Amino acid sequence: MRRGLAFLGLAFLWLLPSGRPQQTAEDACSLHILVPGLKGDAGQKGDKGAPGRPGRVGPTGEKGDMGDKGQKGSVGRHGKIGPIGSKGEKGDSGDIGPPGPNGEPGIPCECSQLRKAIGETDNQVSQLTAELKFIKNALPPPAAVAGVRETDSKIYLLVKEEKRYVDAQLSCQGRGGTLGMPKDEAANGLMAAYIAQAGLARVFIGINDLEREGTFVYSDRSPMQTFNKWRSGEPNNAYDEEDCVEMVASGGWNDVACHVTMHFLCEFDKEHV
Repeated sequence: MRRGLAFLGLAFLWLLPSGRPQQTAEDACSLHILVPGLKGDAGQKGDKGAPGRPGRVGPTGEKGDMGDKGQKGSVGRHGKIGPIGSKGEKGDSGDIGPPGPNGEPGIPCECSQLRKAIGETDNQVSQLTAELKFIKNALPPPAAVAGVRETDSKIYLLVKEEKRYVDAQLSCQGRGGTLGMPKDEAANGLMAAYIAQAGLARVFIGINDLEREGTFVYSDRSPMQTFNKWRSGEPNNAYDEEDCVEMVASGGWNDVACHVTMHFLCEFDKEHV
């Protein structure tokens, strides 16, 4: 290896420009040749470097076990007051109280005529009270009423609301009556005139054979007697579905399907009004 280095040094000197004095062979032999020394000892450990940049966020770890339930927290603030509930049912009447003290004696007088007048007034008040109760509970809105007709024992109400037969019956029952039942010539004539004056062509009345085909009964389930006002060729149970009855403005009867809708006539007993 040393020979190789010496040869390289001589070649370098030979390549120098000619203006410089050439070295002799002795000068060349006197050159100091540098060669690598032995490996030195390991140096001391350097100071800790600055932290590097944060690495990428790693994947989410698996869900750990649920911890123990914490202690119950303190009571929160009161919430808003809720809406008022519906009115409860009326309670039972209380026990009858003890009788009051006797009043002072009245002034004697001849009051027979006065008592008679008072009695007649009481009767009129009772009658007016009953009629007012009927008007309040039985009558539908004014636009749906075609007036009221009455006899000594009955009140008839023509309702201008189109309903099926069953719904019409329930409507009359809800008012305290039933569908109108013409059981004689007088009642049938009054109802027919009522329908005509109201400008209607036909209305449901309280006659049907829903329970037994061909056996017509009134809406109070009483059987029909000798009176009827069937129109010519009626009842005919057309299409095998006509189980209810209508009255036309002329007073005649016709069996019709119960699912059709039309106006209807209610009947009320004055005793129960």
